Amino acid sequence: MRGDAHRPGRPGDKVNRGCAPLRDDTAAVREEPVTTLGEVSDAWLVGRARELNAVGQHSDPAGQSSTIREADNLLAEAQRRGEPRIVAQLLRHCAAMRLTTSELVGSADLLLDELLTHTKRHGLEVLQADAHALRGRRALLLGAEDTALSEVAHGLAMLDEELAPDRTLGRRSWERLLATSLIDIGLVLTQLGVYEMADEVMARAHQRIRESGGPHEIAVHMINRCRMQLGWGLRLERVGLQDEAASQFSTASALAVAVEGPWRESLFPRVSNRTAAEQMPVLGAAHALAAPSADHITRLEEMRHLDRSMHPREQIIMAIALSRCLVRGDHRDDAVRVLSETLTSLNHDTSEPTLRISLAREFALLTELAPDRPRDALRDYALELETELWAMRETRVSTLATRLENSRLSHKHDAITRQAREDPLTGLSNRRALDDRLETLLSAPDVQPLAVALVDLDGFKGVNDRCSHAEGDDVLRTVAGNLRDTLRTDDFVARYGGDEFVVLLPGATLAAAEAALHRTVEAVDRLAPELSRGVTLSIGVVAMRPQESAAQVLARADAAMYQAKRNGGNRVTALSGVNNTAQPPPVEQPSEIDQAVWIPPDAR
Repeated sequence: MRGDAHRPGRPGDKVNRGCAPLRDDTAAVREEPVTTLGEVSDAWLVGRARELNAVGQHSDPAGQSSTIREADNLLAEAQRRGEPRIVAQLLRHCAAMRLTTSELVGSADLLLDELLTHTKRHGLEVLQADAHALRGRRALLLGAEDTALSEVAHGLAMLDEELAPDRTLGRRSWERLLATSLIDIGLVLTQLGVYEMADEVMARAHQRIRESGGPHEIAVHMINRCRMQLGWGLRLERVGLQDEAASQFSTASALAVAVEGPWRESLFPRVSNRTAAEQMPVLGAAHALAAPSADHITRLEEMRHLDRSMHPREQIIMAIALSRCLVRGDHRDDAVRVLSETLTSLNHDTSEPTLRISLAREFALLTELAPDRPRDALRDYALELETELWAMRETRVSTLATRLENSRLSHKHDAITRQAREDPLTGLSNRRALDDRLETLLSAPDVQPLAVALVDLDGFKGVNDRCSHAEGDDVLRTVAGNLRDTLRTDDFVARYGGDEFVVLLPGATLAAAEAALHRTVEAVDRLAPELSRGVTLSIGVVAMRPQESAAQVLARADAAMYQAKRNGGNRVTALSGVNNTAQPPPVEQPSEIDQAVWIPPDAR
């Protein structure tokens, strides 16, 4: 359970439609009109959550708690509305915000579990991969590097192939989600020190952001790449590859210059008359590491003292950059103090194993007791240690590659298994999977109650006649998504054939099933005309009887569906008892030749 201090608010809570106040030198923040959450759009909920996520990461503890409370209110409203993609995005933001707030990290666990379960159920693969990435970040906070490797391998395997965009979201929004997922995976790889693979993943994210990202997404991506280049450079230094390290620092500095444009239009809290490098520690550190000098000291010290919410990775990079500039300015004792303070403050932090070693190395090199022979001995020892750590890193890379390949094979195996039991058009279970599930339920001794529904589309033939079969396929996919999204997790939805679907509702009485299916009918009826093409649903639902076969219960559901159609369609008809079984409309009797030809149910 989430703590009471961060419990989501009620849907009627008042909200401010404007952004949270940014850290600026303006005297006041303009008041915006106040409205209720129930009046805002789904897009506003997601956009506001993005703003809160950006602002919260650079706020003090009180500000972080405030932004999380507001984000929880948005999540509660999204859950009330029930649109799966919006709920998933709000879950993602609420969990990510907690992962950057030390006091609330533990409360992210339930949200991450819920995000993973929710995205699996609704087939939201991109957000499911992101859930694995965030779980990997959480594992690193617990010091569980092995678990983080497994999580990031799962996420990467899911994004290996070219995924079809989710047309419900729109291409640009979907591309943004894919880029975010790739960036989150890249961040975990960066934390693990697997920089080559992190660079590849970040490059994939760059392609998506270049096409569909706004200023904030572009700024976030460039800052993350800058951070990765700095970590990579510090790692290369530890094995004596100074030229290669300098190249990474130079690239990071160039990124810090290039980010200035999108930064000014981003959602980051900022002072309008100062550069990004004067406000974002990682960018200021990039310039300092590329060309250490006393000129950077004042700016770095100011950021170090003002930004108390810096992540451990920023703290480490900033401390190393500042100490090198202090040494260049002949302030060796101050440099030692900065490194010592940082080591002490991160004494129990396990989220940045690779950077921590760089910090310890920097401190060791500055605090040698004797300036002559011991220095050489210490450096020889450090080099031997780093050589061993480099070998361990290669093992980690090999382990990740193995797990990634295993995850890929597992993902492909699961996909093949799904395809054998999945309708390729709608993504729902197919007739084979339905038969197996129904037989399993009917043979279970404690299955009662069980409701079985047959769903048919009203007016679907007209869609194919008026428009095209391609548009008819789009309508089938839209209806299938609504069936899946408006019913419970335990309910089973399958495509029965043509424009017919079957729903199994275990544990539901006939009255409860009728009410649930009525919500589905209403959801399809409310669809925009360009999505539904005017199609509605006729649903017949019955309660399974003792000792009834699968064919018998489906025949009764079929009869109930025909009664719904005769009553005008766009409705649910529930039949119970023996005497009120409806009969389908009469059909022309086939000839002897026709009777000799077997027509499969899917062809009717």
